[in-house]
Amino acid sequence: MAGSDFPTQARIVIIGGGIVGTSIAYHLAGLGERDVVLVEQDRLSSGTTWHAAGLVGQLRQQAGLTRMIRYSTELYARLEAETGQATGWKRCGSLTVARTPERMTVLARNIALARGQGVEIEPLSPEEAGRLWAPMRRDDLLGAVWLPGDGKANPSDVTAALARGARAGGARLFERTRLRAIETVSGRAAAVVTDRGRIACETVVIAAGQWSRQVGALCGVTVPLHSAEHMYVVTEAIPGVTPDLPVMRDPDGYIYFKEEVGGLVMGGFEPQAKPWGMDGIPEDFAFQLLPDDWEQFEILMENAIRRVPALERAPVKLFLNGPESFTPDNNCLLGPAPDCAGVYVAAGFNSAGIALGGGAGRALAEWIVAGEPTDDLWAVDIRRFGRFHANPAFLHDRVKEVLGLHYAMPWPNRELESARFLRRSPLHDRLAAKGAVFGAKMGWERPNLFDARLAREGLSPGFGRGAWSEAVAAEQRALREGVGLVDMTSLGKLLVQGRDALAVLQAACAADLALPVGQTRYSPILNARGGIASEVTVARLAADAFLIVTGSGQTVRDLHLLRGRIPAEAHAVITDVTSAFAVLALAGPRAPDLLARVSRAPVADLALEAMREIDVGPATLQAVRRAYAGTDGYELLVPTEFAAGVYDTLQAAGAPFGLRDVGLYAVEAARIALGHPAWGRDTGPDLTPAEAGLGHAVALSKPAFVGREALCDAAPGRRLVTLLADLPDDLMAWGGELILAEGRPVGTVTSAALAEPYGDLVAIGRLSEPATPALLAGRIAIEVAGRRVPARLGLAPFGAADRPGRAA
Repeated sequence: MAGSDFPTQARIVIIGGGIVGTSIAYHLAGLGERDVVLVEQDRLSSGTTWHAAGLVGQLRQQAGLTRMIRYSTELYARLEAETGQATGWKRCGSLTVARTPERMTVLARNIALARGQGVEIEPLSPEEAGRLWAPMRRDDLLGAVWLPGDGKANPSDVTAALARGARAGGARLFERTRLRAIETVSGRAAAVVTDRGRIACETVVIAAGQWSRQVGALCGVTVPLHSAEHMYVVTEAIPGVTPDLPVMRDPDGYIYFKEEVGGLVMGGFEPQAKPWGMDGIPEDFAFQLLPDDWEQFEILMENAIRRVPALERAPVKLFLNGPESFTPDNNCLLGPAPDCAGVYVAAGFNSAGIALGGGAGRALAEWIVAGEPTDDLWAVDIRRFGRFHANPAFLHDRVKEVLGLHYAMPWPNRELESARFLRRSPLHDRLAAKGAVFGAKMGWERPNLFDARLAREGLSPGFGRGAWSEAVAAEQRALREGVGLVDMTSLGKLLVQGRDALAVLQAACAADLALPVGQTRYSPILNARGGIASEVTVARLAADAFLIVTGSGQTVRDLHLLRGRIPAEAHAVITDVTSAFAVLALAGPRAPDLLARVSRAPVADLALEAMREIDVGPATLQAVRRAYAGTDGYELLVPTEFAAGVYDTLQAAGAPFGLRDVGLYAVEAARIALGHPAWGRDTGPDLTPAEAGLGHAVALSKPAFVGREALCDAAPGRRLVTLLADLPDDLMAWGGELILAEGRPVGTVTSAALAEPYGDLVAIGRLSEPATPALLAGRIAIEVAGRRVPARLGLAPFGAADRPGRAA
């Protein structure tokens, strides 16, 4: 029954009263939004928030996430003074210890990562670590790192403080209000229906924690997360445990510790998790726990006793088993739902909701108000997933693996093993028979390299060079000397049709797309700040039809982004046709000869970036002349049902031309060697085309396009650069390494590879300051796993034309 104060309308309705939902309400109020309503089915913090451990560790692999958490620490430190509600925030610092040489490599890489992101960090010997954390055994440790800015908070208290601040800013929060429906009209959210009444609204925010997948289903929104049991124990008092004891993490034992009332909270992330809630999460599951499971907890307890021997005798006063939600890649979900206009999601925080809560709330509030993210949030953008990612069978299997990734060894190029082989190109079986070693992206199985032994035995993990390097070098030689054949079917393909298709694309994209029919062009898509929101290649198929090709992981996001830029009155539609076409890339100096052998169409005279319909054997397809891998080549756009036949035709004719199957590792190495920046790794929404060296791709002569005004006012600051270095045989760079000038950090490596014939390591990096003549003339080095390696640095690629690239 609706109360007299229960609203019948609001501009924004937030569903969920945990730390994230209240943070969004708090920050929306801070941005001046006065018509915000939050509904919580039970009490604030009653879902996952109340039983969270409350650890706040700043450093993440993605700089945007680190900035998010650093803001959380600032917010939690000032909330009590602002609201009068304590948060339990304590800047006690954190210690991470290493038992193995491989973990020491991780710590060395993290030191560089932290320095590049401005996070205070200090390496420690085992003895120094022991002085900071007296209760632990240290004779089996090799080293540690200390982050003094880390800390811990009381999750329920933080939530209460955020709620108080939100109310003070005008937001209305309603507890014990159960959701019954989300109404939509013409594909847009229109109202939230609760057991207390209906609230008409413009925007719905799903911040319902582990219920979010069920909530999203009410309006057709895909929220790919699944709950798993997550456990910790609380002990009685232990000698040597003081209130100032730092948080301590022992990732080789999958465990963490924090002080609580003179005892220890000990939990962790076991390698194989235990999914929960396969039949849905009951709506009355509030302030509840799951049964103790000492068998599941055993691996954590054994490692904890090894690290802190006193635990063997310390009484356990509480075993806490509370479910938390996890996503397919262990990063949270933020942003607009591509399935339903007006719906935003903030969920799936993978046991990091307290650390991310403050920053995620601010980020989503700014996103709602500005209409686009105000930072580089691609790593957590919900549009990195497709609808198939919410399949319960997929999520059940994947969550078993991803929970353990928190403390698993972060091997470079690690491929997840669970829930694989979802999407396969029509060439999959043929490539498997040729010794393809597959990786996965956006559910697609893609050949990373070809080696029959490695395909059988798997790639051995490591931070250095592995057996894969020889195979990849041979594939690079094929691209350089003969011809390589690459299956790039996973690339996204979007068909834009209609009378106003050209006008829509001219306004949405930065390049001039008034192309002749049969011509293609690379184009950045910019945000309002002039940053690169995406990169695509556009082909004009007809006067009223264009084909956009984008990266495999960007298809959902780019489709949603471009649809949002079609005016309501425009005659234009965009359709995802990814599965309708395979893409076969022929690259290398012999590519024209091979294609001429199998086609009666004239292909040698096809101009660069031009498209033509050709025959290959009995099949008809589109060919684009393209030199993406650094030498002559073609991209063949083949209707899916013809792909296997086209592949067989090329293989049958290819031997005299040195044809070789080539994987994406070699293509990636060629891209980096040529200095082609890839979106999501080298470029992103916080970098302008000029800063990325892509200013030539922007048509400022066009009268209007998104981001044009900002570009005209912008002064380039940071720059992308290219680097060359000769690495010792036991080292390899993977991205994230520091770039040093005269020993001073000036940037970060974003992409790296071993690439012939440029010597050894080739890399692309971002400078964090202007590329002054003094900086360019100084002594440059790359810090690789704690070791400094001299390097050459340039603003242009070494020995190649400066052309944009596209991440596969």
